[in-house]
This record gives sequence, structure tokens and C-alpha cells, in this order.
Amino acid sequence: MKTVLHRHLRQALLATALIIALPTHAADIAGVRFDDKATVAGSELVLNGAGLRTRFMLKIYAIGLYLPKRADSAEAVSTTSGPRRIQIVTLRELTAEQFADALVEGLKKNHSETEFIKLQARADDFRNALLSLKTAPNGSQIRLEWLPGSGTRLSVGNEIRGKDIPGEDFFRALLRIWLGDKPIDQELKNALLGKV
Repeated sequence: MKTVLHRHLRQALLATALIIALPTHAADIAGVRFDDKATVAGSELVLNGAGLRTRFMLKIYAIGLYLPKRADSAEAVSTTSGPRRIQIVTLRELTAEQFADALVEGLKKNHSETEFIKLQARADDFRNALLSLKTAPNGSQIRLEWLPGSGTRLSVGNEIRGKDIPGEDFFRALLRIWLGDKPIDQELKNALLGKV
């Protein structure tokens, strides 16, 4: 009797250990899968949150935020150090101009005129890199990554677009598009902060 009980107890403990050891589930947003981890500049990042950008009831893109460790406030995300990634997957065809204009508008909404003037030249470089795409077909994979020592890198698919944009303040400015005081979408902000 004791042996049977011990065997069942061992099996229960083993099953519990396996469940605890399983990785957290990746997010599935409108059919787009965001892995629970990503590697950027040799560092492992975790998916902080993911959500859906809609406009006039249309699905525009799915977006995921990867950080070195989880953060549940915009302030905590902003003060995080090390590599970071914003991963966007388009859910409809967008012209590069539509996409670029929306991001620049988000930058302007979340910065004073004086703050934006300091970002202007780099925002123009970023916009020009986006415009070189011409179009972002449905399913385009767009990554905005902060690479310490190099800058903000724009990649589409596996291709780097434009030059890395210097200054961590620029990457933080991009984050404010989604996480600032006037985010592009409040529900999306909450999703990226893992609050949904």
C-alpha cells in the first residue's frame, strides 16, 4: 500500500514539476503568433505584452513588445536598460507613407514642440527609411530594435532598412507612440503593458 502511495505521489510531483517547467505561452493576436522570448543583440528578451491596432473597426497591425524583464508601467518600460524590440505584423496592405505618417504623428502627439525639435532630424531619417519600403503588404514583419552602442534599427523581414538611428532617447520616443500620455490607442497600451 505504501509503495503504491509513494509511486502516485512521485508521479504527481513529477507532473507538477513538468507543468511548472513549461514555458509561458506565446501570444496569438488576430492570428499572429508572438513568441514568449526573442533574442536581440545576444540578449534574451521576454514578451511583455501584445495587442491589436484597429482603426475604424479595421485591423491594421498586431504588435508585441519585448523587454529584458517584464514591466507593467510606461515609466518602468522607459527606464529599462539593454536591448528592446517592438515587433509589428501588418494585417492589411499599407502604403509606406500611411505607416510613416502615423508613426510621426504619434511622435508629435507625445512630445512638446521643443522636445520634437530635438528629435526632428532623426525622425526624418526614420521616416525616409520607412518610405523606402513603398508598401507594406499584409503579413509584413517590421521590427524596431534598440541596440545599445548602435542605435534604433528598422528591419522589415530580415532586411535592415536605413542606418541605425543614434540615441536611446529616440527609441524611448518611439515607445511613447504606444505607451505615452497620448497613446495611439489606450487599450493597446494596456495590452503592451501586459494588463489585458
